[in-house]
Amino acid sequence: MTNNLKVDICVIGAGSGGLSVAAGASQMGASVALIEKDKMGGDCLNFGCVPSKAMLAAGHAVEGIRQAGRFGIRAAEPDIDSDGVYGHINAVIAAIEPNDSVERFEGLGVKVIKGEGRFTGPAEVGVGETRITARRFVIATGSGAFVPPIPGLKDVDFYTNETIFSAAALPDHLIVVGGGPIGIEMAQAHRHLGCRVTVLEMFTIMPKDDPELVDVVRRQLVEDGIDIIEGATILGVENTPAGVAVALRDVEDEAPRIIDGSDILVAAGRRPHVHGLGLDQAGIRYSDKGIMVDARLRTTNKKVFAIGDVTGGLQFTHVAGYHAGVVIKNALFRWPAKVDTGTIPWVTYTAPELAQVGLTEAQAREQHGNNIRVLRWPYHENDRAQAERQTEGMVKAVVTLRGKILGCGIVGAHAGELIQPWVLGMSQNLKIGAIAQMIAPYPTLGEVSKRAAGSFYTASLFSERTRKIVRFLSRFG
Repeated sequence: MTNNLKVDICVIGAGSGGLSVAAGASQMGASVALIEKDKMGGDCLNFGCVPSKAMLAAGHAVEGIRQAGRFGIRAAEPDIDSDGVYGHINAVIAAIEPNDSVERFEGLGVKVIKGEGRFTGPAEVGVGETRITARRFVIATGSGAFVPPIPGLKDVDFYTNETIFSAAALPDHLIVVGGGPIGIEMAQAHRHLGCRVTVLEMFTIMPKDDPELVDVVRRQLVEDGIDIIEGATILGVENTPAGVAVALRDVEDEAPRIIDGSDILVAAGRRPHVHGLGLDQAGIRYSDKGIMVDARLRTTNKKVFAIGDVTGGLQFTHVAGYHAGVVIKNALFRWPAKVDTGTIPWVTYTAPELAQVGLTEAQAREQHGNNIRVLRWPYHENDRAQAERQTEGMVKAVVTLRGKILGCGIVGAHAGELIQPWVLGMSQNLKIGAIAQMIAPYPTLGEVSKRAAGSFYTASLFSERTRKIVRFLSRFG
């Protein structure tokens, strides 16, 4: 028999965005159905942010022991236990899992349906024998690893972010295909955990970030012992007795060469989950790049919203959470809230970290020409950075000639934390003076941002005109 269910909001996908919509709407009094075909928590909890940051933390801890000599502390080379590392990752997932569980959401009043949801019409979704009608639908199906059509790849065992954290043991020599944030984070994590690592990137690593800041990360990766090959065209992959071999050609060598490794990780981008949802039956336009949405995140079927990675925009967990808030305002309160992507930050959690919000210098010059100022302040001028021997890095802010903040990039220790005042400043339309006048406790890394902002006023503050004013006023006692 067919089961019929009628609710206010039906959410397809229990990743971070879908869970946020379901929890928020239910607690605000709406009836909610939540459909998930796989694991609650989606990619972020099970295969993405949580396990990757847990592995990075393990790698950073190992590297911290190796670098203890900076503080006059003698330490032996760490003994790394693969089972212990993967046990740590699984324990972190398990600690967070209850927050995303079926039990918690059913306790919030959400009707959780396990299975594959598919539109059967413009206002109905089917899951097995269940038919769900709703006032509004939200598609939050996320994205998955994109596997490029590399000759021979389908014939070898390879990892993606969905499988790398359940490996039997740490690789001997990991070849990473892709130099974006996922590839670079996993490259450094495995290198710090004792693996040999080679990164193959078709263009340049971390291409969406400011090149000046990326150079700082690149230098550290090379110092860590990671072999980075940029401008690489992969010609093919094949199995070998020792693992895998990758044939490639790079810009420095016209002749093909072979890279031998034990394992290969494909981190060549992500593709939205848009197929198998019956979008055509619902009148929803989409492509392999994602579902088409307007500024209010409505699809071409105005009763259906789409959020997070499936829309094909910035693919970050915090973006999906932000989208969830926009949808709740629209779907529950009929408030025509719109998405503003201009102040969305992102962070690559290497050591040093790299964080960015707003425009890079190149983007600012493209939009504003020479009517900008670039403000920099290095970590090595900061007393806390000196005390902790973390002096590599800088704050780099881009502002208009009148002090409007256009963007900021930070590379260095705790950049992901330090970027947040800049995000607040931009989102609230504060000028650079707000950060320059902020009182920062001493000694903190946060003083780097204050000093960078203060440099906006240096030329005028210490000018000859200022000296003349001071000399004039001194005549009056």
